[in-house]
Amino acid sequence: MDKLKKMIVEKGEIREGNILKVDSFLNHQLDAGFLYEMGEEFYRLFKDRGITKILTIEVSGIAVAIMAALIFKVPVVFAKKTQSLNLDKDVYVGKVHSYTKNKEYNIMISKRYLSSDDKLLIIDDFLAEGSAMRGLIGMAGQSGAEVRGIGVVIEKGFQNGGECLRSEGYNIESLAIVDDMKDGKIIFRED
Repeated sequence: MDKLKKMIVEKGEIREGNILKVDSFLNHQLDAGFLYEMGEEFYRLFKDRGITKILTIEVSGIAVAIMAALIFKVPVVFAKKTQSLNLDKDVYVGKVHSYTKNKEYNIMISKRYLSSDDKLLIIDDFLAEGSAMRGLIGMAGQSGAEVRGIGVVIEKGFQNGGECLRSEGYNIESLAIVDDMKDGKIIFRED
């Protein structure tokens, strides 16, 4: 997606530790019109997969997932990272390690919202090592739901998450794949 690559170059910041900061349009301040365009692109890529729900993880995946869900006309279910009083006691649980926060989380989804009838599209803002995806895939497996596709806004191709998941047979579509970040430059994978 050329517009995304342009925005990453113009507004993104490379930080120490292979961090790509894109919070001016994707995961802090949100460019709603552009998020909708990304939702349209995910629809184009996965419209023939029979998607019944979109699955994501809080917090940064929610905005893109909602925009895609508007176009797919399906609900969004998001995994929560913290236990709360209003979360059902009967939950699917997964573990994820946040690359940017260097912290491990238990993630939870109420069993009421995922079932063996669901055909899932998992959407997230980033894919690096794949921990969040593995946690979501694991909970989908616990419910018996089928993962029909994985949509990622920005994949860090120089980390192994996408490569490993593709080798396991998952259909992953990334709107932009960053193959390298060095000397202040972002190198994208060519389509």
